[in-house]
Amino acid sequence: MSKIKLDEIDHQILDLLIDNTRTAFTDIAKKLLISAGTVHVRVKKMEDAGIIKGSSLTLDYKKLGYTFIAYIGIFLEKTHQTKFVLKNLEAVPFVTVAHITTGKFNIFCKVRAKSTDHAKQIIFDIDDIEGVSRTETMISLEESINDKKRLMHRIFNEL
Repeated sequence: MSKIKLDEIDHQILDLLIDNTRTAFTDIAKKLLISAGTVHVRVKKMEDAGIIKGSSLTLDYKKLGYTFIAYIGIFLEKTHQTKFVLKNLEAVPFVTVAHITTGKFNIFCKVRAKSTDHAKQIIFDIDDIEGVSRTETMISLEESINDKKRLMHRIFNEL
């Protein structure tokens, strides 16, 4: 698969969409002094190339009552159980991210909960998954950096 070449207009479109995925193409066009059709064609080109994959919604979890964040390292009895355990983790809605990892843990995941008691129940549910030998939990005191824009700008500069 060949690498798609993005120009400065593509970067500017992506920059505006990173700030707000719901920005109308007509608003992007006005800001960039191009036509809405050009924006549409370029976004479609980036979607077809797999650079843009859907759009996302950012929630304020604190306002929804999910203020507790924990990271759970999962140790498996056998590594061949990884897919099975991941499938079962998908059934736990409070597990928002899961990675297969090297090093200390087989799987490392992020969990959002309402409280420490709620988190404890989630951890117990994960421990009960067949193939999990044990877990190790780290509590997040504060999410200090959550900024995908800096990475996107770095990627743009390397293209």
